[in-house]
Order: sequence, then structure tokens, then C-alpha cells
Amino acid sequence: MSIEDLHNLFKKCSGVSTDSRFIGQDELFFSLKGPNFNGNKYAKKAIENGAKYAVVDEKEFAIDERYILVKNSLESLQELSNYHRNKLKVKVIGITGSNGKTTSKELINSVLKTQFKTSYTKGNLNNHIGVPLTLLKITSETEIAIIEMGANHIGEIAMLSKICNPDFGYITNFGKAHLEGFGSEEGVIKGKKELYDYIKKKKGLIFQNNDDHKQIKCVGDYQNVFCFGKSNGDIKYLVKSVNPEIEIKVNKTLINSSLFGNHNVENIMAAAAIGKYFK
Repeated sequence: MSIEDLHNLFKKCSGVSTDSRFIGQDELFFSLKGPNFNGNKYAKKAIENGAKYAVVDEKEFAIDERYILVKNSLESLQELSNYHRNKLKVKVIGITGSNGKTTSKELINSVLKTQFKTSYTKGNLNNHIGVPLTLLKITSETEIAIIEMGANHIGEIAMLSKICNPDFGYITNFGKAHLEGFGSEEGVIKGKKELYDYIKKKKGLIFQNNDDHKQIKCVGDYQNVFCFGKSNGDIKYLVKSVNPEIEIKVNKTLINSSLFGNHNVENIMAAAAIGKYFK
């Protein structure tokens, strides 16, 4: 079955699920596999629990026309989400980084939703399964989608970027998380900057923290950037307080937040900068 045909079936469904236990009425079920389970074995249960169709990748489980046989269920989920994203006129902001992804995502959404219809990653659905599921929740009414991308190996962010095709990118920071997967701090930088590599190739826009020298180096001489920083950038700011609450002065405007600590200043400023960019 072509992705276009699968997308037509998807449009007849109320949503997508990979868990037969919590399937919603008329949802599209994808039978995924793991080291200790085979989702194909639960396709029949998913149909019994209310799924409209079940995508399977083993012929013996394609019992009737409600079961959609594909070569690989996971790849079909990823391809479907990419096809769906590209059919819509939505603007996609991709976010990754070692720390602060979820906080930044929540803050950015809080700012943008005051003027736009937004869709964003719920919880930590930021991997090779979660990103497709997030994309498939985007509707034709969505104007901006904020997609969080996580990774612990080189190549994962490149793969997720290909799936969600972001127009804008922001990397929170380059820390030492998942060193065992990336091999070294240099590996972390190489892995996370795959988002910026994708944005550059697409000629999209990068949101840059001018106080992060690693980030500046990754962006290089790429010109399509919108920057924030304490001393220079499209937005300059002064930190007035970080405890018990954060207070930041941006030009003549005071930003107050119930968040506290230095680590949240840049998360707040990223949201402020992105909000400023989108007016």
C-alpha cells in the first residue's frame, strides 16, 4: 500500500495508537516490534477494542480488509507522519539539546499559543516513535508545531529531522548527557548539531543563543539566524534576579517567571526570542 493510500485511511480514523490496551474508538493501530514483544500479535485485540484499521507487517496477521499489510510497520508510521506533515501548511520548530528541551518546548508553546493555533510534543514523546505520533496529531488548523527531538546516538537527530522536516531549529545546549551513546562531548555536539545541519540544507532559520560559544561554532557563518544574548543579538537582555523567581529585563520590558535558577534563564529567553520573531 502506498503512503498516499495509507494517509487516506488515516484521515478516516480518529487518531493513531501503538498500544492495543488503550486504543481509542476508530483509531489506526500500528503493530510495532521490540526486543521482547511483537505488536502484530495484538492487532486483532486492537480491532476488538475499537480500532478502525490495524497496520501489520507479518502476512499471517492480515486476517481481513481491516488489517493493512506493509513491509515494516515502524517505517510506515514514520513515512506516514512525514507525508502528513508535508501535506499541511504548518510551520514546524524543531528543538533538541542535552538539557532543557521539555521546559523550553513548554515555554515556547505558552508564548506562541497566545497568537497562533499550536501543536506540540506532549510529555517526552521525542523519539523515533514519539515524533511520528506527535506529527500525526497536527490538524489542518494548526499554524505552528513545536517538535521536541531526543537522541542518545549520532544519526538520530538527523533521522528525526528528516521525518518532521522543521522550518526552524533551536538547540538548548550541548551537555554531557548520554555520553555512553555519543562516545564523547564532541560526539554530543556532532549529534545534536544534526538539527542545524538539516536547517542549513533547507535554508530554514536557526534560533541562536549568542552566549553559547559551542552553539555559535555550530552555526558558523550561516546567515539566516535570529539571536538572543546578554551582550549582543536581535534581543539583548539583563538578568535582574534568579531567586526566588526569575526577573529579566529586555529593553524596557520586565519578564517575570515563577521559574527560578540560572539554568532556566536561557529557556525563558529562547521562548521570548521566538515569540519576538513571530511578533
